[in-house]
Amino acid sequence: MDRRDFIVSSLATGALLWSARAWGGREDVVNVYSARHYGDEALYRAFTERTGIEVQLLEGKHEQIIQRLIQEGPATPADVLITVDASRLYDVGERGLLRPVRSEVLEKAIPAYLRHPEGLWWGVAIRRRIVVYAKGRVDPAELRRYEDLADPRWKGRVLVRSGTNPYNISFVAWMIARLGVAATEAWCRGFVANFARPPQGGDTDQIRAVAAGAGDLALVNEYYLARLRASDKAQDREVAEAVDAIFPDQEGDGVHVNVTGVAVTRHAPHPDNGLRFLEYLASPPAQRHFTTVSLESPANPEVEPHPALRDWVGVKMDTTNIHNYARFSAEAVKLMDRCGWR
Repeated sequence: MDRRDFIVSSLATGALLWSARAWGGREDVVNVYSARHYGDEALYRAFTERTGIEVQLLEGKHEQIIQRLIQEGPATPADVLITVDASRLYDVGERGLLRPVRSEVLEKAIPAYLRHPEGLWWGVAIRRRIVVYAKGRVDPAELRRYEDLADPRWKGRVLVRSGTNPYNISFVAWMIARLGVAATEAWCRGFVANFARPPQGGDTDQIRAVAAGAGDLALVNEYYLARLRASDKAQDREVAEAVDAIFPDQEGDGVHVNVTGVAVTRHAPHPDNGLRFLEYLASPPAQRHFTTVSLESPANPEVEPHPALRDWVGVKMDTTNIHNYARFSAEAVKLMDRCGWR
C-alpha cells in the first residue's frame, strides 16, 4: 500500500479516525496509532511545542489497529503504537510488530517491572485491579486476598464485567503466574459461582451496581472509582461515597498491576522521532497529563498522582514483570471459558 493511501483507507472491520494532514514524506513528524481514547490531544500538542515534531494520529480499536499494522507490513507509516492492557502488549510483541529500543531516559523514568525486558514496550500509566465494596454491607477485613473472592460467603454478591474483557484476561493470567493453572481454575470456579448476575457492562457500571444494591463487591480498575470521586456531577460523587476500595494482597505480593503501554513499531519510518515521543510520555509533564485526564496512576515515581488517588499512594503493588504474567494470556482465556466466565 502506498503510504499516502493510508490516510483515507479503513479496515473492513470498522473505520478508523485519521486526524492528520496528508502524508508527504516529511521527517518532522511522528505517526501514532492509538487504541487509547482519553482525549490526549493536549499531550500531543505539548510534545510538538517542545520538539517541533508534529504528531499525526490514527485512533481506533486495538484489534483494528493491529490488523492494520499486519496488513501494511514494511510499508506502514506508523512510528508508535499506544495501547492498553498487558495481554494486548504481549500479543503485539509476539507478532513481531514492535522494535526494541534502549534509552537511559526511559530506564530512569519507568520501573523495570513496568516494561518489556528487551525494550519492546514501556508502561507509561499504571492500572491497578481492586475490589470495590458496599459500605455497611461488607466488612473489608473479610477480604484480604483476591483468592477470598471465591469464598462461598460471597455467593450471589460479586459483580464483574465479561471474561472476554482484556483487563480480566490479564488479571487471570497474573493469577496463573502466581498460583499455577490448577489452583487458578479452582479459584475461578468459586469466583464465578459467586456472581450476583451474568457479567455485563464496564467497570463503572459495576461500581454503580454495587452502590444500587445489585451486588456487594466488584472487581474493577481503580481509576473508574477515582473518576466518580472527582466528578463534577453530584450523582457520581454519591455513588463513590456509597462504596470504598480494597487493595488485596497487602500482606502478600501486592495488588495486581496493569498498564497503558507504548512502543516503537518494527517498521517505523521515523524511529528516532518515535523514541523521542516515548521519552516525552515518560517525562513528568506527560505523566501529570495521564493522571489528570484519565486518573491512572503515574508510572514515573517522581510524579504525584491525582488528588482522588492520593489516599492510595502507599498501597503495595506486585512488582512481577508484567511481561512474565502476560505470557499466560492465552491459557487464561481457555481457563475462563472452562469456568463459565463469559
